[in-house]
Amino acid sequence: MKYCQIYSLILFNFFLFTAQAQLVNIEAKRMQKDSTRFMLKSDLLANYSDNNDEYVLRIRSNISTQLKSKNLKEIYFLVLSYNLVRTQGKDFQNSWFVHVRYNHKLSDFFRLEAFVQDQNNTQLTISRRKLVGAGIRIKLMNKKNTESYFGNSYIYEIEKLNSSDQQIFNHRNSSYLSLNQSFEKVNLYLTGTVYFQPLYRAIKNHRILSQFKAEMPLTENISLSALYNYAYTRFSSNLEDDRSSNINLGITLNL
Repeated sequence: MKYCQIYSLILFNFFLFTAQAQLVNIEAKRMQKDSTRFMLKSDLLANYSDNNDEYVLRIRSNISTQLKSKNLKEIYFLVLSYNLVRTQGKDFQNSWFVHVRYNHKLSDFFRLEAFVQDQNNTQLTISRRKLVGAGIRIKLMNKKNTESYFGNSYIYEIEKLNSSDQQIFNHRNSSYLSLNQSFEKVNLYLTGTVYFQPLYRAIKNHRILSQFKAEMPLTENISLSALYNYAYTRFSSNLEDDRSSNINLGITLNL
């Protein structure tokens, strides 16, 4: 296989499988089962090909786990992911993401949340992002097959530019609106979420994430899943804006 063909293949898989924009939709990774104390979701994609001593290695892994207290009022939530695309010793993508969240239920409709996050992606303008935040989560709708949530948080973040060692320290607001819908007759579960994250000092500097997820169980522990992301980051400065969109198709393990 010629090198240009390898390069095209890598780019195709990069846009198809990467989910590491500077916004990550935690809402789609939540496990909305009020009476279940422990849950785990995991998926892994690994592929290696070698043609005339020119190889392509692809690895994608995601783990989400949730633990609730005995009274079901406290939730501890962890998300880990890693993505690698490598050929001939060069990484076209090497990114990871860690998110830890604590959720305290005050009533059936109101909760407090706190979280920390660290992520790295050398393909974006902001290659490293660390943050800590806290806020509220409100259940707007609670019907048999429909749930809707609104959340608002304060975020303190440290960002590192890809082109230099410069670090940026920001105070940012984060708001999201989420809708979860299940269709029992066809055994289908849908989640749609929109995030908006502006700086307090400059609203023009903001991030937007729109995400839609579909999940269809095949067995009690295995599901088919499809995920679409669109992310946009506007810097309102001389930095180039970030845009990304991707589609993920795969199998999810639920424990």
